[in-house]
Formats: sequence, C-alpha cells, structure tokens
Amino acid sequence: MENEIIMWVSKPIYESLPYFYLAIGAVCLGASMYVNHWHWPTICFVVGLICLVAGLVVLLKRRDHRVTDRRADQRQDY
Repeated sequence: MENEIIMWVSKPIYESLPYFYLAIGAVCLGASMYVNHWHWPTICFVVGLICLVAGLVVLLKRRDHRVTDRRADQRQDY
C-alpha cells in the first residue's frame, strides 16, 4: 500500500473524454462503410458501436451525478 501510485488526469482531459469516445465511435462507424478488406468492416462497426455506447454512458452518468449533487447541496436540513 505504501508504494501505491495515484494518478490524476487534468480536468480538461477528463471533461473531454466522453466527446473523444463519441468522435472515435463516429469515425469507426464511418470507416466501417468504406473499408472492405478482410473483417475490418465488422471490427470497425463493433468498435464504433462500443465507443458510442461508452461515450453516452459516461456523459449521462456524469450529468446525473452533477444534478444529484446540485440537489443535495440545495437541500435544507431541519
């Protein structure tokens, strides 16, 4: 436990990751239409779909977490 290294990602990189996933997913889906060598269309399609789903999940999870945090901060304790 003493030698455990904690790595942090800077905020601009952390905030742009879901959009990066979505962009990579869109590029892979687009590439799957134009590539016709071996199994690459299928590979590009699957990777693109996974990236799009991952980007949407991360984006929606962050949004929901921020909304619930905002509500918790506004809650009044009696």
